Amino acid sequence: MKRKLIALAADRKAALTAAQAAYDAKDQKEYEAQMEKVQNINAEIAQVQNLIAEQERQILTAQPSAAETRDMAEERANLLRNGHEVQIPIAELMRAARNADGDGTLYSSSLTNPSGAGSEVNDNHGQTSLLELVRQQDMTGLSSWEEPYAITDPAAKVGVPASVAGTARVASDPTFGVSVIKPYEVTTTSFVDRNIARLSPTQYMAKVQSMARRALWNKIAALILLGDAENTHVMYGMLNGTNKAGNSIVDTVAATVSSSKGKVDEQLLNSLYFAYGDSYEVGGNAMLFCNKTDLKAWGALRGTNEKGRLFSVSPAAGQANRGVIADGGVQIPYLIDPNLVAVDGTAQAAASGSDKLCCIYGDPQNYLLGFFGDYTIRVDESVKAIERMYTILGDAMVGGNVIVDRGFVIAKIAKAAT
Repeated sequence: MKRKLIALAADRKAALTAAQAAYDAKDQKEYEAQMEKVQNINAEIAQVQNLIAEQERQILTAQPSAAETRDMAEERANLLRNGHEVQIPIAELMRAARNADGDGTLYSSSLTNPSGAGSEVNDNHGQTSLLELVRQQDMTGLSSWEEPYAITDPAAKVGVPASVAGTARVASDPTFGVSVIKPYEVTTTSFVDRNIARLSPTQYMAKVQSMARRALWNKIAALILLGDAENTHVMYGMLNGTNKAGNSIVDTVAATVSSSKGKVDEQLLNSLYFAYGDSYEVGGNAMLFCNKTDLKAWGALRGTNEKGRLFSVSPAAGQANRGVIADGGVQIPYLIDPNLVAVDGTAQAAASGSDKLCCIYGDPQNYLLGFFGDYTIRVDESVKAIERMYTILGDAMVGGNVIVDRGFVIAKIAKAAT
């Protein structure tokens, strides 16, 4: 099925290229023929994707037995302790990503017994739950993935029958864009006390995998939001989603600026909420992605009588980085992430600089995250040996982009006027 999907994607790319050439040459017949071919291929791709998704769902929901899990943990632990790499399969990686509220490990606490060694490294570092919200796809074996999307729908035409009889009807063709997803390397580094080696194999593997995967999740979440820092982007984020033609797939609204700094006020949420989507809908399963500073600022806003809060902020039970902002009868889900620039208190860029992009509003399913191969973990004992620490090294290949036109709306702090 994966090979079939790759072949169909190549056929669709060729048909789109031919349709573009026919459109440029004003060959309407050939254009329509190629677009019909694209639509047929899209329908077949959807069928194959549904089949793959169902197969993956069966894999993702099928949990190994306790004995299988213990054997796998011991095998992986022995490999790591002997200086070898461990490959975490895509299916296991995606299963953990879709259940990011947990510790992200395969091994349940029922398989580990307290050792009394005091070798756990306790911390209060959070793990993002963004990965479970975005769309995911296994892209192993692909050099890239092209996802077409509609920019405008065809518009119906009207006319008086007696007037239009015998005349050519005016065409109103839809317009399309293509979102490209390419592989991008992600590496993670975590440190743990060497006393971890005194744990049982299942405890050892669970700790190593948990730390490595949390670092991976948080790094990928930053890429999903911001994109990469390359001069020529490879992985696009919600802030800078761009199609194959180089055009932006996202939209912006202006944040209020006070004393040359961005300011969170009661109008910003309203602007984001109503700017998202088309003229026929409001909300559309969208949520707010923001810095904790902005969340605090919204929660602190008061009405003119200074007695009541304008917004109530309610964190979700068991997921401290998610919750709901209530604005009267409007409930806006939110997710906080420190990688986003805060609107509140952020200074304007100089007139020669660029607008600053901050919080984001949109449906997370408008973003497609691709996994281009297994996740590799290894443990190095030499990097911080003098500090008696082990280094946990992780390597993965991922990619992503926005796949819906105007799929996200971003609050921007406009640069200073000249």
